[in-house]
Amino acid sequence: MFLDFFLHLRAHKFPATLSEYLTLLEALERGVISQNVDDFYYLSRAVFVKNEAFLDRYDQLFADYFSSVGQLPEELVASVAEDWLKTDFIRQLTEEEKAALTAAGGLDALLDRFRQLLAEQNERHAGGNTWIGTGGTSPFGNAGYNPEGFKLGGQPGSGQRRAVKVWEQRAYQNYDGDVELNTRNLKMALRRLRLLTREGAADELDLDGTIQETSRNGGLLEIKMQPQRRNRVKILLLLDVGGSMDDHVELVSQLFSAARYQFQHLETLYFHNCLYETLWRDATRRHERLSTWEVLHRYNSDWKVILVGDASMAGYEITEPRGSVEHYNEEAGITWLQRLSDHFKNIVWLNPIPPGYWAYTPSIGILRKWSENRMFPLTINGLTMALKSLKNSKIRHEAA
Repeated sequence: MFLDFFLHLRAHKFPATLSEYLTLLEALERGVISQNVDDFYYLSRAVFVKNEAFLDRYDQLFADYFSSVGQLPEELVASVAEDWLKTDFIRQLTEEEKAALTAAGGLDALLDRFRQLLAEQNERHAGGNTWIGTGGTSPFGNAGYNPEGFKLGGQPGSGQRRAVKVWEQRAYQNYDGDVELNTRNLKMALRRLRLLTREGAADELDLDGTIQETSRNGGLLEIKMQPQRRNRVKILLLLDVGGSMDDHVELVSQLFSAARYQFQHLETLYFHNCLYETLWRDATRRHERLSTWEVLHRYNSDWKVILVGDASMAGYEITEPRGSVEHYNEEAGITWLQRLSDHFKNIVWLNPIPPGYWAYTPSIGILRKWSENRMFPLTINGLTMALKSLKNSKIRHEAA
């Protein structure tokens, strides 16, 4: 059974290794857990999941496999101890549910009645209070009203939520590497870009240094102090606003909130579709414009630039003078973008559009080429790759 579960994970591209499988078997042989599905879930998750990005996928694969045990060959089902399943079943009940189960004659009586009905019933049944079906008051079925029964099939969350046991409660949604970001996992992802340095007055206890110096002095205490660690990364965040970006306002707002929380040195400017000769500090007051030349002179090349936008526009808005849909621009947007990349060493573009659609929008292709393929999706994996890219200077700057 456990081999089939391991193969189930591998068949769905889950990164489970043979050595991890052998570790799981060794833990089971040594009796690390009691014989219940709940403990097996936590043990197997601890063995197989080495990255939080795989937690949600593991939950889905685990639920998918064990929810189909009833359809497996009889000899495989027989390898699961009945006492194991019963123990896990009862452990999940609240005190009220245990009382209701006792009122029904206990779990064994409920299971005996269930087997009897399975043997007698030969057609689908909806409603009623006797047969296995849906929408009724029988102890067995789905979407019914009996508080003393258990659920068969159906979608999680359907019905009256009064069954004894409902499987597939996924506790780690949003950890998958391909899901869109929220403020919580944005903050965790942005931590990867922190550059912590110690500068300023020595006003923090250096515990390691104190222990080392005290040891050298033969036990005579000598306190060592050190400057506090501070995040010295400087981020210039350029956000596309208006038009098609209105569909992504919530996601971009979460990115802005997380970045403001994570970085002490953060400057935010706004543009529409493509960069031109001016930017603005407040998206609601576009008349307060800031010259792009001024931006290039004010922020030195150590600043890391993150552009956020869907990059979806007419191609001429990027490549042609007077191509802007909002004003008369004497120079093409690509000219200003080139000046940006000539000045700053580290630039990435975050795109809220799923990568599967990028090939169908020519303007995305133009901007990907300009960014030297440093355009990444707004997912955990995408942001992780973007942050790794920001730590590496572009080749042309290294050569210079």
